[in-house]
Amino acid sequence: MQIDRFDRQILQCLQQDGRISNQDLADRIGLSPSPCLRRVRALEEAGIITGYRALLEAKALGYSLMALVYIAMDKHTPERFEHFEHEIAALPEVLECLLITGQDADYQIKVIVKDMEAYQELLLNRINRIQGVNGVHTSFVLRRVVDKAVLPV
Repeated sequence: MQIDRFDRQILQCLQQDGRISNQDLADRIGLSPSPCLRRVRALEEAGIITGYRALLEAKALGYSLMALVYIAMDKHTPERFEHFEHEIAALPEVLECLLITGQDADYQIKVIVKDMEAYQELLLNRINRIQGVNGVHTSFVLRRVVDKAVLPV
């Protein structure tokens, strides 16, 4: 799909406010509502817009501890990685899981928990028990310096 300036404006606006009405979106980018809606639908069908969601305040829900966990695997086989990825995806505390290079780890996961006791339970009773986990190193987040999910378009 070729993306023109109107599509880029649509993507920028929707990343900032996914609940904007089609009328307001059309007004903001200088199109009439029908072509604007057609463009949004086309961006969705092309897989460029993959969904809409609400952003929640973690502290308001009692989640005060975020950690980056680096995980080393014992074997580097597709089956081992697939099993780990399946198990880690099922943990609700895991916000992100990345297969990485350049470290003494195979994965970096971002987790959020209520407190250190909850982190200990997650680490010792769930993450460390996943078959193949060979080593774990944790860094605790002191402060978010940049926290955005907006892509440059």
